[in-house]
Amino acid sequence: MIPRPAHCLWLMDEYRMLPNIRAHSLVVARIAEFLALAMRSQGVTIDIELTVAAALMHDIAKSLCLESECNHALLGRDICLEHEMNEVAPLVAQHVVLSVDSFPLTPISAKEIVYYADKRVNHDQIVPLEERLIYILDRYGNGDPALHVLIRDNFERCLAIEQEIFQGLAFGPQELSEWLGDFCPSWQEVVPLDWSRPVGSRAEICQ
Repeated sequence: MIPRPAHCLWLMDEYRMLPNIRAHSLVVARIAEFLALAMRSQGVTIDIELTVAAALMHDIAKSLCLESECNHALLGRDICLEHEMNEVAPLVAQHVVLSVDSFPLTPISAKEIVYYADKRVNHDQIVPLEERLIYILDRYGNGDPALHVLIRDNFERCLAIEQEIFQGLAFGPQELSEWLGDFCPSWQEVVPLDWSRPVGSRAEICQ
């Protein structure tokens, strides 16, 4: 099952998603839908509903894992499976680290778009991959050189995906924020109006 956006937002409350993580998820979903639509307009077959659902659900377990230090991508996959979201589960599982089985790259799909969109958002701000990499190294690298190598390798894959995504588009990755502009996602009307910080109201999502 691919859940409707309203169901994804309801699950954010059910799994006690913190407001800052929720804000991050909404921005990731907005970028993911925008890129999926842009690629589809160029003739690429992309499942828009799956892209949106996976982007909204990608951090469903993040708040829980802040309490228990579990792997939020794998727990998120399990939550999706528990709710019979079988199509969404593998995308959530790989939103942090994309399987090496995906390389060399096959045609871009919802999985790669969600993975990439997540890497472009630091908290609730759109940033270049290089800036996001610096944050990840500082936040999760633990001063461990071996872990730093793994993180950098993961971002090298993300750079390859970035090239694939943008090669047929009229704008480059550095212009994403500008082109996103006033794009309002298809799910904006189901966002509760009291989700006011830091991205909550419908107007704020589409600013």
